[in-house]
Amino acid sequence: MDARGRSAWQRGRGTAFAAALVALVLAVPAAVPNAVGRLGSLVETFLPWLGLAVPVLAALSLLRRARTALLALLLPMGVWLGQFGVLLLPGQGTAHDIVAVQHNVSDVNTDPQATARALTRARPDLIALEEVTESTRPVYEATLAGDYPHHAVAGTVALWSTFPLTEARPVDIKPAGIGSGWNRGLRATMRTPHGEIAVYVAHLPSVRLGVTGLGSAWRDESARLLGAAIAAEQVDRVILLGDLNSTVDDRGLRPVSSQMNPTGPGFAFSWPAGFPIARIDQIMTRSATVSRVASLPATGSDHLPIVARIRL
Repeated sequence: MDARGRSAWQRGRGTAFAAALVALVLAVPAAVPNAVGRLGSLVETFLPWLGLAVPVLAALSLLRRARTALLALLLPMGVWLGQFGVLLLPGQGTAHDIVAVQHNVSDVNTDPQATARALTRARPDLIALEEVTESTRPVYEATLAGDYPHHAVAGTVALWSTFPLTEARPVDIKPAGIGSGWNRGLRATMRTPHGEIAVYVAHLPSVRLGVTGLGSAWRDESARLLGAAIAAEQVDRVILLGDLNSTVDDRGLRPVSSQMNPTGPGFAFSWPAGFPIARIDQIMTRSATVSRVASLPATGSDHLPIVARIRL
């Protein structure tokens, strides 16, 4: 009994309630409304980190010797493992048909040549880049030309491939209100021994976190435009690579993610490069499987590159 006459089973009801609330948000993040400050999207962006509430609540429960609270912690633990435990598993073997690399190289990257060389060490078949400027584009083209003879560029996004690329064209994902000259979408047909694949490269607008919440209106509108383009795609197999400024859990990306297959094991946090806490760079597929995704060592960018093994 404590000073208030409560047993170990009666103490910690508040902590137990907090554990149940964490479990609920982990299980049904859509329950968090998005109407005010895009709070739901903000929670979904960092959803895996909500699991850190478990050791904090466990410490409080042990300190107070609250058995009910300790028992309640099994709820968020179980839900977290159910949601994210698969990402801790090893990949589905080493078999793959395509290796793809995605990287926002940063428009203030001071060594684009070194960045390009670093990306080739993963021996990818596909390399998608964002924030390729007029001044750095010739450097990337010259550095990658030997191993990647096929490439396409639209605005600040670009694609290099070991396989032939045809029908390359810009994809309009520009939200209303953004000035002319903004071009961050690209689509090309890649001809492989396994057949044609439609490859999309996209860089959705950035989001901003301020006193009014998460500013993601432009990002969400751009995601809807990209989702519409993919929905209209006539080629069955699709590979999407890009800095989507969203995690796969964020409802703002749902117009895109709802059409694509789940990504395989691996958290592959990509941003910020110094201490990555979220994967906002994505490699997604339709009628194909990403069997493993991982982050690569830092380059001269504020993002980490990510690499994916894709099975057709």
